[in-house]
Amino acid sequence: MPRPTIFDVAKVAGVSIKTVSRVVNREPNVRTSTRERVEEAIAVLKYRPDQSARNLASHRSHLIGLVYDDPAAYDMPSGGYILDMQQGALKGCRSAFSELLIHPCDFRKKNVGIELKELIEETRPAGIIVAAPLSNMPKIVRAIDATGTPCVRLSPGNDLGKKCSVSTNDREVSAEMTRYLAGLGHTRIAFIKGNPDHKAVANRFLGYQDGLKESGLEFSENLVAEGDNSCGSGEACAEKLLKRKKPPTAIFAANDDMAAGALRVANRMKIDVPGQLSLAGFDDIALARQVEPALTTIRQPLVQMAERAALMLTKNNNGDSNGNAHDIIPAVMKIRESTGRAPE
Repeated sequence: MPRPTIFDVAKVAGVSIKTVSRVVNREPNVRTSTRERVEEAIAVLKYRPDQSARNLASHRSHLIGLVYDDPAAYDMPSGGYILDMQQGALKGCRSAFSELLIHPCDFRKKNVGIELKELIEETRPAGIIVAAPLSNMPKIVRAIDATGTPCVRLSPGNDLGKKCSVSTNDREVSAEMTRYLAGLGHTRIAFIKGNPDHKAVANRFLGYQDGLKESGLEFSENLVAEGDNSCGSGEACAEKLLKRKKPPTAIFAANDDMAAGALRVANRMKIDVPGQLSLAGFDDIALARQVEPALTTIRQPLVQMAERAALMLTKNNNGDSNGNAHDIIPAVMKIRESTGRAPE
């Protein structure tokens, strides 16, 4: 069966070829009813635009680049976080008839700026999504900015700047989780911090402190350990906390991987979860639902965040989006079996 063409779409939708082209390229000033008719014809015919022709016409490829921290730099990397991010970005790209280019990079390398510039010059993407912690690193943002390529930052922390960004309410929802644990009767609530380079994760620690204060509990450095977002660091931190003379009865980790690491330690130490120890995480990656008991956590809307970032780039590329928008998509708590009443 021959591949459907733009002529076929125009015929089925009852519009001109130029109108189909404007819809495919997400151009403004197309009537909603006309756009819907064209999109319906595209779906029925399973039409895909000729990317080579589009690239020649626009002098840029119809690619969206997703740049994120290379998981290979960690002993026990988090796959769930990256998969959710890729899924959302891919969804946004497909709805805009664009393709997704993924590029893990090690921000610790001195030549990371040169690496990104060469990538952009070679592929000429329509825009770049920069994930945390790279999104809050000036050298990364400056390297992309120097190429004149539109950029959206995911979870850049508090320094939003002039670049578009998509975030969640890390601090507020972390305070809510801490209040929830305090409401279960826990007075010794520990916190496992994440990668210090990740500013959005640092906001979760601030939220933990807010939640303690709002619950009438004192903050103690003895109940805080610093990890690096990996499962292995969660294990090391939990072992340190649980071997204290007065161990915590609840541990809130800045992400699910570290919470899962804490659960492994509790199992090794024969500590009942949640009978003797409550555990909570952040992100709600697939792992949170797969461990036993399933983790109470905070669902970060990462799929929606990455999708929104991709759509901001495709719209901005066609002149119908605010060039410095800062969107916040709220996170929600997911209460599962790993948390319970504080032990007597």
